[in-house]
Amino acid sequence: MSLCLYKCTLFPNKTISQNMNNQKWSIGFISLAFLFITSSSAEFIIQQVTKGRGIEYNSSYSLEENLGVTRELREERPSSKIVTITSFSVIKGRGEPYESSVFEAAGYKWRLVLYVNGNKNDGGNDHISLYARIEETNSLPLGWEVNVDLKLFVHNGKLHKYLTVTDGLVKRYNNAKKEWGFGQLIPRSTFYNANEGYLDQDTGSFGAEIFIVKPAQQQEKVTFISNPPNNVFTWKILRFSTLEDKFYYSDDFLVEDRYWRLGFNPKGDGGGRPHALPIFLFAQGHKANAVATNTWGAVNLRLKNQRSTNHRQIYSAAWYPIGSGYGVGVNNIILLADLNDASKGYLVNDAIIFEAEMVKVSITNIVSA
Repeated sequence: MSLCLYKCTLFPNKTISQNMNNQKWSIGFISLAFLFITSSSAEFIIQQVTKGRGIEYNSSYSLEENLGVTRELREERPSSKIVTITSFSVIKGRGEPYESSVFEAAGYKWRLVLYVNGNKNDGGNDHISLYARIEETNSLPLGWEVNVDLKLFVHNGKLHKYLTVTDGLVKRYNNAKKEWGFGQLIPRSTFYNANEGYLDQDTGSFGAEIFIVKPAQQQEKVTFISNPPNNVFTWKILRFSTLEDKFYYSDDFLVEDRYWRLGFNPKGDGGGRPHALPIFLFAQGHKANAVATNTWGAVNLRLKNQRSTNHRQIYSAAWYPIGSGYGVGVNNIILLADLNDASKGYLVNDAIIFEAEMVKVSITNIVSA
């Protein structure tokens, strides 16, 4: 007995089997199912593996190595402020800082503070140091705080690019801390080396980008609901022997924020065709005013035994996409030979009964952060 699991796109007047035959070679579809059979329950467990997500992991990535100050070159000029100093050799040995004129960025007033000989109080020995200081704070409310994503720059005239210096941390400006930056912006040996290109014809340029980070007022919260209300849907199919070779679908049923439906082809599908009966659960649209996102759906799919409790059952769990038409299930919940055996109790009076029990679903809400 083989199992199948796949993603289905619904087309009017076409069977899912036909659709998959047209699609599976072009998209390189991969499906995987694990089958566990216990002596007491004869339950099948399916686990979905989805192909084509485009996810790759860099095994050489080290969290520790990638924390801290980063420096990279870019062509775009800084958006907030640029300070250019000619005849740089005149001030090369000075210890006091140069403070720029006041400029506005992100609704606040600022100055750049440049130590060409390094800020010794901030580990700036043998480096050039650069800071952004907030100004004119007297008009701000009591207890003010400004959170900033700060990038500082050094122009490279040789490459016609800007060295971007940042540490990825949000800078919290307040009355106690009005100045943030980098004591070790760039080594003096690098800056003054003519071959490097940062000091071009005795001229150096520095810059800043200041972006305000405003905490989100809302968050998207995904909650998993176990055994939600009205989570069992029963679908009885009459005159089974008269059904055609195509997919049939149940009425939609609502569980939490999303509609669902069952679907099957009485003549079989995929690897089970034409010897076994398939059954799939499809995610449909969201109810009115629901937050439309992917939905987690974990379900027990059953072919009911109408004469005993010996039901045929599979368990399936998957993320269902936002759009309709994604089906997860099995292509052989029962062999057609067993189904047509009247003594088995699955086909009675030319009728079969499917049942879907949604054991866990996700809901998404927008709430206060």
